[in-house]
Amino acid sequence: MTDPSGYIRERHAEGRDVRWPAAPEPLPVPVYDNHCHLEISDGDEPRTLEDQLARAAEVGVIGVVQAGGDIESSRWSARAAADHAAVLAAVAIHPNEAPAYAAEGRLGEALAVIDELAAQPRVRAIGETGLDFFRTEEAGLPAQFESFEAHIALAKKHDIAMQIHDRDAHDAVLETLQRVGAPARTVFHCFSGDAAMARIAAERGYYLSFAGNVTFKNAQNLRDALAVTPRERILVETDAPFLTPTPHRGRPNAPYLIPVTLRFIAEQLDLPVDELGAQIAANTLDVYGSFD
Repeated sequence: MTDPSGYIRERHAEGRDVRWPAAPEPLPVPVYDNHCHLEISDGDEPRTLEDQLARAAEVGVIGVVQAGGDIESSRWSARAAADHAAVLAAVAIHPNEAPAYAAEGRLGEALAVIDELAAQPRVRAIGETGLDFFRTEEAGLPAQFESFEAHIALAKKHDIAMQIHDRDAHDAVLETLQRVGAPARTVFHCFSGDAAMARIAAERGYYLSFAGNVTFKNAQNLRDALAVTPRERILVETDAPFLTPTPHRGRPNAPYLIPVTLRFIAEQLDLPVDELGAQIAANTLDVYGSFD
């Protein structure tokens, strides 16, 4: 099994500015990053998992939910959670990975691994799973649906949360959840819909997790969705190392930058930062349980 003190993949620089942004002002109340990928290396100076957790704690981000997307990263996530009190894990086969496993005749095997990992006490979510009509071609969609429905069943079996990846598949995701029956605690990771979708999701009791892209100039749909989401259904995440919030867009992202996004959300909602932070922290614990 991969040692969670190291990395299992590296994000390509691709001409980006790979300097780590300066640490933001610490938050007045402790909060959590409910979705990140710390198994992916990024930045001009390598940072271990321990470094990332320590830097996050310095600004008031006292815990993270580390999400997997294939067998290897899900195992890494489960081990990281077992070894670190500030980490809980989500495990899954990402919808863009499901067709490849299916083509190799290994989707059932992969799902069996996720089932086994989900039984561990600090694995608190199945995720990220869902549908992605942007990257996967039509031939791969049956495997995505098969995988998504299997993951829904696993979340119910283990009575843990589910984190959804939804890209250009809003109607199909909502229809699948309604037809199959959503887990009791369902989270739209990096919510990408509009206000109408946010209302539907909230009415059904789902949680909406907002990432750094809510700060992007071209993301008015996300701000509109945020405005109509009940406070008790809002979560915050980095999706690190991706979706770094403005003004650091394109640079490496990590849990220590949660305060940038949270303060932006507070401003949009005209709420005090401490009030919003306390609400989001409570929401996070309602979904995933205690980190203790």
